[in-house]
Amino acid sequence: MSAPGWAEMARVFGRIGLLSFGGPAAQIALMHRELVDLTRWLDEDLFLRGLGFCSLLPGPEAMQLATFAGWRLRGTAGGLLAGLLFVVPGAVVMAALAALYLSYGRLPLVEAAFLGVKAAALAIVAGALWKLRAKALRGPVALGVAVAAFTALFVFGAPFWAVLGAAILLGLARPSGAAPGEAPIRHAGTVRTVATWLAIWWLPLLAVMALAPGSVPAEAAVFFSWLATVSFGGAYAVLAALAQTAVEAQGWLSPDQMIDGLGLAETTPGPLILVTLFTGWLGGAQAGGWPVAAATGLVTLWATFAPCFLWIFAGAPHLDRLSAMPRLRGALDMVSAAVAGVIANLSLWFGIHVLFRRVDEDGFGPPVPDWASFDPVAGALAAIALVWLLVLKRGLFETLVLAAALGATAHLAGV
Repeated sequence: MSAPGWAEMARVFGRIGLLSFGGPAAQIALMHRELVDLTRWLDEDLFLRGLGFCSLLPGPEAMQLATFAGWRLRGTAGGLLAGLLFVVPGAVVMAALAALYLSYGRLPLVEAAFLGVKAAALAIVAGALWKLRAKALRGPVALGVAVAAFTALFVFGAPFWAVLGAAILLGLARPSGAAPGEAPIRHAGTVRTVATWLAIWWLPLLAVMALAPGSVPAEAAVFFSWLATVSFGGAYAVLAALAQTAVEAQGWLSPDQMIDGLGLAETTPGPLILVTLFTGWLGGAQAGGWPVAAATGLVTLWATFAPCFLWIFAGAPHLDRLSAMPRLRGALDMVSAAVAGVIANLSLWFGIHVLFRRVDEDGFGPPVPDWASFDPVAGALAAIALVWLLVLKRGLFETLVLAAALGATAHLAGV
């Protein structure tokens, strides 16, 4: 099909950015609905190959998948449009909430509305898992890989990189049918892309470090750039490193504030890694008030997301060519199957934390909910959203607004 127009792309990716609540599982589900089911801009195979590719990269896989989709449709400019529209709405909301949090602390009414949003996200995830079960799991081997990935992650707490590494090794041993050959990639173009995006990434940060050495924004430039290069497995995989540095080493915020920041990131649109913006904002505010908070927040955003465009624009042009090689295609197929297990793990983790107020996580086994802490309001909101979205076939925006309104109403009624 011909490439969509810019206005249509802005409308679709803008809607994805505004409605991307609920973490990576719900965000991937939303993109599948918009880009594969509704607009048919991507076919199923390309979407899954793109998802597998993005899962191998450091950084937020959902944001990178949006960037990949935009790049596939309209090149570098399309990738920038899609990636920025995925990040900017959530970043604006997170910055506003961080500012309100500093002034007023926790906001119960806002939290109640966001509980409804999280409950609605469960319905989005449930629908996506049901659709993806047959599309990503083609054959008993793929199904076995997905089940093994889910078991390793959820039950045994295996590292994300180990799960994907095992899937890659299995895929290399099981070559898949070759796709049609692609024209050779011009490596000079890749070198130029890498050099350009390294400069875009680092020159503004080096300027901050030169103009304000030893300041919180300068420290954030170094730390969050490092975090962006090692954050394989998404936000949850790097929370320990983030908390250790921001809370224990730098003292930018307290453990309770860190937990509150993660809660806000889970309930606002955009990638969960936006918790870094909350972290940088509070660290800057502690050091020098609102101006330093805003400066540190901007530095944090730049250091976190500029590398994502580098990974996609440098690597995506090679995906078709690599997919045409039977062994590498087999590896990508197994990674796609493993990612289905990863999404199931994230979905169950998310569902447990929405529906139960207390969850025991010791890092050596699955999260165990305290069954007595079941939240009946969250359960009712999730059930309503499930019926509204999947049975009555109502729209995503309408479902999210309804759930948020019901959550706020329940709070005001003292439920």
